Amino acid sequence: MALSSEIVVAFAVLAPFLAAAITPLIHKLFRAWTGWVMALVPAIAFVLLLQLLPQIAAGQNLTIAFDWARAHGLSLSFFVDGLSLLFALCISGIGCLILVYSGGYLKGHPHQARFLSFLLLFTGAMLGLVLADNTLALYAFWELTTVTSFLLIGFDHTRQAARRAATQALVVTLVGGLALLVAAILMQRLTGSWNLSGINGGPLELAGHSAYLVILPLILLAAFTKSAQVPFHFWLPNAMEAPTPVSAFLHSAAMVQGGVYLLARLNPSLGGSALWTGILVVFGGATMLWGAVQALSQTDPRRALAQPPLASFGLLVLPIGIGSEVALLAEMIYFAAPAPYKAALSLFVGSVGHGTGSRGLPAPGGLRDRLPITFIVAIAAAASMLGLPPLLGFFAKEEMYAAATSGGGETLLVLAVLVAGNALVAAAALAVALRPFMGPFVPVPKSPHEAGPGLLAGPAILGGLGIAAGFATGWLADMLLSPAASAAGGAPVAVHLALGRDFSGLVYWRLDAIRSLLRRNGEGQGWSLDRSFDGLMFGLIRFSGAVTRLLHHGRLELYLVVVFAALAAAIIVPLLALNGLPQLPAFPSLTAYEWGAIGLAAAGALSVVLARTRLFAILALGVQGLAVALLYLLFGAPDLAFTQFMVEALSVVILALVMTRLRLDREDPRGLEDLARDGGIALLCGLGLTALLFSVLNGVFDTRLSDFFNASSAPLAHGRNVVNVIIVDFRGLDTLGEITVVMTAGIGILALLRAARRGREKRA
Repeated sequence: MALSSEIVVAFAVLAPFLAAAITPLIHKLFRAWTGWVMALVPAIAFVLLLQLLPQIAAGQNLTIAFDWARAHGLSLSFFVDGLSLLFALCISGIGCLILVYSGGYLKGHPHQARFLSFLLLFTGAMLGLVLADNTLALYAFWELTTVTSFLLIGFDHTRQAARRAATQALVVTLVGGLALLVAAILMQRLTGSWNLSGINGGPLELAGHSAYLVILPLILLAAFTKSAQVPFHFWLPNAMEAPTPVSAFLHSAAMVQGGVYLLARLNPSLGGSALWTGILVVFGGATMLWGAVQALSQTDPRRALAQPPLASFGLLVLPIGIGSEVALLAEMIYFAAPAPYKAALSLFVGSVGHGTGSRGLPAPGGLRDRLPITFIVAIAAAASMLGLPPLLGFFAKEEMYAAATSGGGETLLVLAVLVAGNALVAAAALAVALRPFMGPFVPVPKSPHEAGPGLLAGPAILGGLGIAAGFATGWLADMLLSPAASAAGGAPVAVHLALGRDFSGLVYWRLDAIRSLLRRNGEGQGWSLDRSFDGLMFGLIRFSGAVTRLLHHGRLELYLVVVFAALAAAIIVPLLALNGLPQLPAFPSLTAYEWGAIGLAAAGALSVVLARTRLFAILALGVQGLAVALLYLLFGAPDLAFTQFMVEALSVVILALVMTRLRLDREDPRGLEDLARDGGIALLCGLGLTALLFSVLNGVFDTRLSDFFNASSAPLAHGRNVVNVIIVDFRGLDTLGEITVVMTAGIGILALLRAARRGREKRA
């Protein structure tokens, strides 16, 4: 029986988070099989999401909403159409194989359970990102991917390179996340909707609005930092410092695709302008060429494998900028086609490294006969990557070329970039996939042997899928690719797959000569964005240290001066700027004893100011407080008067005992300048607070709260003392928090006193 769409979406988003919480317990029960067990969660999500294919292919879009903050008109809403379903299926399907692979890759590792938990959190965050309709929920999942990727990239925290790569990814993508939040708020203010479906389908055309020039850079910053577009591309190759499963997930269907998804999702509302087209085509093409050239110049296989995905992300951004039906269809095909083989190649590197005892791939040399199964997997991944006809990767490239030839003369340059970039990337990836198996055998750290089933299952299935998809292009086009392209374009997109050719083989044939040329040209380069990031972080740390030394100097009197000066400015400046100075209220007629209480309070306050010793100031402060308590009593507030009497008596006794104990009862050591400064600030604070209170008194008194408490205290809380009822019942949690703070402080003081007593006993 098919489950409802609400259950399917809720399971896909929530189940990975719940599974992550119980992974340590599952690991205690299943040990080496934990990866297989936890892989069931994304596998079930994948199967459930497949059930939605017929509805989506028929043109139905599903909206699922759960109450979130009803008072603010917010709901936790999810939206399933062809675009979100395509991404969700790739994330859940590849995530399942990544978890299986991770179980074998980290077999026996003391922190395997933690790693699998991180992967599940990452999977849930990505599924939430692509399925979320509410922009605030999208932002929350967006930042969750940032945090979990930081944990995964820096998993091997004992290595400085891993820590640096994790920090770099966190800082760069966090900047984009904040930009996304600001853009979400601006779009809601303009369209009145927090939902992406409402923004895209609303009557307001954002592309023609004056705020477009503000929203567009924010969205581009978010997408470019997430999807590693030039000039924010430098963090992605460094992320290869992460364990192999993380690299495979990042590069194939996970976090880096989040920026591509955001651009495709907002294309109906933000696309179509010359600015949108120009920026995406230029930066997408630049990222593609940069990644391709860097891939060819790398000799370290792990670093070389990091660059082709970077180029492919540029290739995914470029057709969104073109925006035609052919380009959007090419976009979806190119997302679906490379995802399996990119993940397969990354996992294949880990399998070969595991079987040869080397981190990553060994030097080229004759592993064909010693690792035959791995060699077959490599051939499958290489065939998908090359796009040999009639595989899906072949149609992906040809649709790209068709999109580039559907415009005017300027598209010929785009076509040249696409052809050159595809050839360079494929040649570099071919070198990684095939060269370790060719030629004579080169010794490796340990005797080569095939990896276990857990390490081979993932790359074998993914490589096979890359080939099988080419023989099911009709079904894929109707059920997935066309609905996804239609969602990105905001209108139905027809499917048409054509044939063509590229020059990958030619570049691979001359790979050594091209690589030598690129390496020679790059040897003199002393500057890069990667090194600039280190300089920026170093400067930020130095600046933070200088600010800390300036503000946290350890002088208590200066801290108090700044605090009270800021308080005076915060009160007085708004009153002056907004013409809020109050009129003096009518002074009430007082009796002689009431005047006496006021005079006693004023005398106490004046004595505190003029006191020459701290002990005398404490006693004078107590007199002033007792006079205030007497005023409470005279004006009909005996409970407040009693509380004030108790507090003042205890304060005077405790402070006097402390001063006697510390032997600090001496004359005020401050000079005239300090006294004038402190007195002036105190006078400003007093005048400001007085003016603020008079402003409150000048306003109209709102009796709604007092009427409510007077009417509700007895029937609801069974108490006639309104003040007590407010404190104990209506503000019960607040009062409990205050009591907890006081209790915690008391426990801390008791611990310090006992520690001091033990220290004296030891010295004795």
